[in-house]
Amino acid sequence: MGSLGNKSSLPVANPGLSFWQQTTRSFPYLNVNRSEPVPKKSEYVVIGSGISGALTTFELIEGGVSPEDIVILEAREAASGASSRNAGHVRPDAFRGFQVYQKVLGKEQALKIIANEKLVFEKVDEFVKKHNVECDFNPTTTFDVCLTQEFADFNAQSLKEYKEAGGDTGHIKFYEGKEAKQKTRIAQTVTAYEWPAGSSHPAKLAQWLLTQSINKGSALFTHCPAMSIKKSPRSSSEETLWEVTTPRGTITTSTIIHCTNAFAPHLLPQLAAFVTPNRAQAHAFVPPSALNGANVLPSTMSLRHSLKHFYSVAQRKPDGVIILGAPRTNPNISQAALDSRLLPDDSAFNDEVRDDTLANFASCFPECSPKQLNHGEGLWHSWTGIIAMTPDSVPFVGQLPDMQGQWVCAGFNGHGMARIFTCAPGLAKLVLGGTWADTGLPECFESTEARLEGLSNGVAGSVF
Repeated sequence: MGSLGNKSSLPVANPGLSFWQQTTRSFPYLNVNRSEPVPKKSEYVVIGSGISGALTTFELIEGGVSPEDIVILEAREAASGASSRNAGHVRPDAFRGFQVYQKVLGKEQALKIIANEKLVFEKVDEFVKKHNVECDFNPTTTFDVCLTQEFADFNAQSLKEYKEAGGDTGHIKFYEGKEAKQKTRIAQTVTAYEWPAGSSHPAKLAQWLLTQSINKGSALFTHCPAMSIKKSPRSSSEETLWEVTTPRGTITTSTIIHCTNAFAPHLLPQLAAFVTPNRAQAHAFVPPSALNGANVLPSTMSLRHSLKHFYSVAQRKPDGVIILGAPRTNPNISQAALDSRLLPDDSAFNDEVRDDTLANFASCFPECSPKQLNHGEGLWHSWTGIIAMTPDSVPFVGQLPDMQGQWVCAGFNGHGMARIFTCAPGLAKLVLGGTWADTGLPECFESTEARLEGLSNGVAGSVF
């Protein structure tokens, strides 16, 4: 479970807590049914209780499934995976990834991917307002802050190609020179781009979704990992049945929905070559007076040195705490620290990654350097989460090839909050008998045999 690059492990049993988890310890279903035996059968088994699994369950019930017919299995406490460990962004890609998507997946799919991300932000905004979800959702704008000429040139090229392909750029603002520095408050800014985005308390969002389904009659079993799946001998030519083995019994079902993201290969070995776990890291920072009160940052940011060397910044509206996300690749840290990010282990964080993230933030906002801080200001907490990378930078959604009744919604590339709110409802439509066209999702998201073959033959291009 702890070996380098292990793609088929379960989540570790002793995870550290994120800032989001620290501030939601009173959730009544946090450890629900942690000792109870699972039912012997259920019409639907959803594996994973994060936002993907919780929203899929919510949408199935909205689509007419009886809540009592759904069992949700979670390996640890409720929503304890990446959904409660991310950096709090609800940040669509407005254009930046277009040139890579176009090279790998073609112009049509690249346009659909960017359009889908914009739609996801709008869907989250609409959903939270419609249902009065208390998850600290803050619709605002975000900046892509280009800190080097190299990345300024890359972004300019991406925007150029996106425009030429007919992409929608009406919501994107561009700044350069003195104006870019003033807008971002960062002296090193070369150019900056701004567009609508937001932030949220992801654990509160996941927990709200779970609460709705549990209160209606669905059953969540925490600390109850799905250990293995096999075809049931009770299957017939008309119906395939599956047996899901857990530490507290075996459930027979006709429909399994895998919402396990980076841990999908544990039960789906056919995805082992295409879903790679990576350990990401984030930090909660208490700001000094230069960034509190009337001086809080109104927009979120991505502080970018290059395509993959970047740091996210999101200042929370309710309390002013700043959430800093660290890059997966970084020329400033050792190879050992980079290698540690391949461990699917969220029990501890890396000191070197933490120090680099804080140093980069202080270089952009000198008022936040250690010598300028009073007692109680500065770093509050550091944590890790396991994200899932795919070779073509897009998730797997749909029924698995040659596995009737088994469905997947996973592989979000650390970008789940910009994708789940269309992927999970789309998957629910498929499970209920809809077509791919009904989902409105880009075709390249579908988990088809042709896609797996293409990836096996080396089709790849990472945006993240």
